[in-house]
Amino acid sequence: MYTRVSADIAERLAAIVGQDHVYTDKERLTPYTHDETPGLAAWPEVVVRPGSTEEVAAIVRLAAAERVPITPRGAGQGLSGGAVPTAGGIVLSLERMNRIVEIDHANLMVTVEPGVITGDLHRAVEAEGLFYPPDPASLDSCLLGGNIAEGAGGPRAVKYGTTKDFVAGLEVVFPSGEIVRLGGKLVKNVAGYNLVQLIVGSEGTLGIVTRMTLRLLPLPQAQVDLLVPFEDFQHAADTVSDIIAKCIVPTTIEFMEREVVKASERLLNKEVPFSDAAAILLIQLTGRRQEEVEADMEEVGDVCLDHGALDVLVAQDRPTRDRLWEARRVIIEALNHASPINRTEDVSVPRAEIPALLRGVHEIAERIGVQMLSFGHAGDGNVHVNLMRYDLPDDVWQERLVAAQRDLYRLALSLGGTITGEHGIGATRRGYLSEAIGAEAVAIMRAIKDAVDPLGIMNPEKVFA
Repeated sequence: MYTRVSADIAERLAAIVGQDHVYTDKERLTPYTHDETPGLAAWPEVVVRPGSTEEVAAIVRLAAAERVPITPRGAGQGLSGGAVPTAGGIVLSLERMNRIVEIDHANLMVTVEPGVITGDLHRAVEAEGLFYPPDPASLDSCLLGGNIAEGAGGPRAVKYGTTKDFVAGLEVVFPSGEIVRLGGKLVKNVAGYNLVQLIVGSEGTLGIVTRMTLRLLPLPQAQVDLLVPFEDFQHAADTVSDIIAKCIVPTTIEFMEREVVKASERLLNKEVPFSDAAAILLIQLTGRRQEEVEADMEEVGDVCLDHGALDVLVAQDRPTRDRLWEARRVIIEALNHASPINRTEDVSVPRAEIPALLRGVHEIAERIGVQMLSFGHAGDGNVHVNLMRYDLPDDVWQERLVAAQRDLYRLALSLGGTITGEHGIGATRRGYLSEAIGAEAVAIMRAIKDAVDPLGIMNPEKVFA
């Protein structure tokens, strides 16, 4: 179906971007064989690192003419194999396109290239009193282009939403090589189909984003963080529902189960507060005025204690906040340290169904015989369930992994949820998409894919089974 990258094609790519930005030797190809999905890797035939939209378009036109598959790539921080070149061909890395083009105070917008590190954007706009809320866990290493491709979320989604809620305009190179500009610095825009949102979360299967215009907010001036331990997760979940019911919307409500906290404790080699509690909530409150935030803090604290919280630890300064969040920030590293081969799932359910989800997860783990450790975003119902291999033989692990994935997805769907909240379908969940959204919806998506990418060169073997 596809053409291999010949020496001639590699030379023509070098003519577009310069020889220094075309990699064909094994040593330099190696970092581009994988993302952060343990156990999943594939070799590209060439890596190309363009420096402009025009270079991206020229690469895509060449690939289309020669029928060479393209895997777009940001920083490779994804957790579903979306940037793994499973069909070989070209990895098109956007890491060189890393400029913050404009911070527009008058319109509360910022224009950036896809290679900007998310955390760098945070710091740049916050230095000017502005705020970009989306905060994926890998914000100091992931790139904004990858955030757009995956529709990335993060802890602050409970109050502000996810990446899709802050994308106003995009410049996209489509599989034909045509450059199309969608949206702009607009608050209202209903001129035709919402193609901006079609691209957000499309995982590089419809085109390559080369510039984006993102919405900003005024920077909150006050912040308080709470660490709240509970004897069981039902009480913690009831607390979350009650807080929201009182029309208090925290910026963040995170949760960690005991075994996850213990894993972080072992990695940090230091005691984590209340690490023996069945569940811990981390709650962040932000606002424009300190007195308003403190009033919310008092009410939230009372709700927590009314639902049986063991204590409410309060942090109002940066060092104390960092100590409260330390265990949460190292969870992925801690779980990878405990079991280098594991699988992170990120099912999403209605907030009130989290206790039922966790009960079901424990039942699946016991029945199938694979440990499943949970943490995530209690405020928006997105739960990260980590399936741990430990010392299981490979054949046993593979068999149990497939069974546990299947049962976890069906559990989430039975609770009115879905199979992924922020990590995407990629290469690891594509076999379950039809079960999640229905065959009719998948057929519509395939029709869009075929219309936009009739040669099937753009990130093949992703999303669709």
